[in-house]
Amino acid sequence: MNFDCNIDRRKTHSLKWDMMESIYGVPEQDGLPMWVADMDFQAPGCIRTALQKMVDHGVFGYYGDDESYRDAICWWMAERHGWEVDSAAIFTTHGLVNGTALCIEAFTRPGDEVVLFTPVYHAFARVIRASGRRVKECPLLMRDGRYEMDFDACDALMTGNEKMVILCSPHNPGGRVWRHEELRAMAGFALRHDLVLVSDEIHHDLVMPDYRHIPMAVAAPDVSDRLIMLTAPSKTFNIAGGHSGNVIIHDPALRKRFSDTMARFGISANSFGLAMTEAAYSPEGARWVDQLVCYLDRNRRLFDEGINAIPGLRSMPLEATYLAWVDFSGTGMGQDEILRRVEQGAKIASNHGESFGKGGESFLRFNLATPRARVEDAVARMRSAFADLQ
Repeated sequence: MNFDCNIDRRKTHSLKWDMMESIYGVPEQDGLPMWVADMDFQAPGCIRTALQKMVDHGVFGYYGDDESYRDAICWWMAERHGWEVDSAAIFTTHGLVNGTALCIEAFTRPGDEVVLFTPVYHAFARVIRASGRRVKECPLLMRDGRYEMDFDACDALMTGNEKMVILCSPHNPGGRVWRHEELRAMAGFALRHDLVLVSDEIHHDLVMPDYRHIPMAVAAPDVSDRLIMLTAPSKTFNIAGGHSGNVIIHDPALRKRFSDTMARFGISANSFGLAMTEAAYSPEGARWVDQLVCYLDRNRRLFDEGINAIPGLRSMPLEATYLAWVDFSGTGMGQDEILRRVEQGAKIASNHGESFGKGGESFLRFNLATPRARVEDAVARMRSAFADLQ
């Protein structure tokens, strides 16, 4: 796979490319979109072949007999993550934001509080509030330039109104791969406060060399009676437009509640999403991911070296994902000035840190899943935009 290939995504209904000017004021012609979490790379050949086969057949009816699809998921989780999944535990949703919303609907009631360790993926808070529930923020602790979970502080914040906690593992936007003891501590937190534990592991395949992701179901099998696992091929293989994700529930009682919720909303799978998933979770897909991670690792090293050379800027060490989390607090500038320099000066569209919750106010998130020449260009633009600090 040639990840250096520059594919023109403009005028292709790409949210990332075609909407950056209307949202951020960054011009389409010479701007760099580094916000939406999809990649500028083609999906692997095994996925494109599977889709072409469907197109050539030409009949796009309802999908049935999904045994091979479920087997592919079970194979991937066992082969890549050491996690044995019961195929009957798999529910397919229209992506994991949809999966999260369904979990909130199934396991909480309007007015309940849902715990988030912030800053964290902004869609969590959005769907919590849209469901008539309330967000309980537990700020992450910054130690030695990376995030840690402060359970003593979070215990003190609990009131008994909380019914669920959502964990982002690996963490978005901080790029942390949570260690075994941290996952065990999270399981203990859920037990102490009688919370349903939802573990969103959408970035679990995108882990940098020298780090290892541990599924929550593997780290804490003793909390299976309250554990909901969320996985998807979308980030791994750049197929987010297929809107296919999996909610995996091993506890029969929780499984029944979730199944009833899906039935109530009449949710069924997208046949294209299932076909892409089955093709992706294969030996060919695995080889492609290994190549991708090596490429992303070089991108993040290049980006971090360049950004960290600018006085006042600090890119958090990236252990997983392709999303760099850059702290601008050392510049002493206000947010308006920072955004003016990044969006108008460097002409880069990035996610605003405040949307990720408490603790994100001085940060911007940059997507590095793009050809290396664009990462080099982004670093050069940032150096120019903050040249007076150097």
